[in-house]
Amino acid sequence: MRTILVPVDGSESSTRAVKAAIKAANEFGGATLHLLTVHPPIISGNVKRFFSAEAINDYYQDEGRNALLPAKAILDEAGVTYTEEIAVGPVAQTIADYAKKKECDMIIMGTRGLGAVTGFVLGSVTTKVLGLVEIPVALIK
Repeated sequence: MRTILVPVDGSESSTRAVKAAIKAANEFGGATLHLLTVHPPIISGNVKRFFSAEAINDYYQDEGRNALLPAKAILDEAGVTYTEEIAVGPVAQTIADYAKKKECDMIIMGTRGLGAVTGFVLGSVTTKVLGLVEIPVALIK
C-alpha cells in the first residue's frame, strides 16, 4: 500500500491537492494519506517577551486546525481515512523530514499556498521541497 503525504495550508491549491490525493489513492487501490500543516516558528523576541510559550503553542494549534479544516472536510465526505499532524518549523524542511520519517512514497501538494509572497509560478515552499526530497512530488495547479 502506498503512503502519500499531502501538505496543506487551507488554500485552494492545497484543497485541490487533497482531491488529487483521493483520486490517486483510489487509482492505487488504496493508500495511507497523511495530512500535514506546518507553521513557521515565530522568531520575534518581542512576541516571545509578551506571550507565554503556552499561548504561542495554542496559537500554532489554532492556526493548524484552521488550515486542516478544508482538507478534513473533503476527506471525511469522501470516506477516506487519514492521519493529521500540526507541526512548527521551517516549512519545506519540516515537510521533507516528515515524508522521510513516515516513509512516504510520494508527496502531492499545491503549487502555491497562502504564503506572504505571491505571484511566483511555483511557491517558494514547493520549490524547496522539490530540492529536499528523493521521492516523487506531484504538483497540483
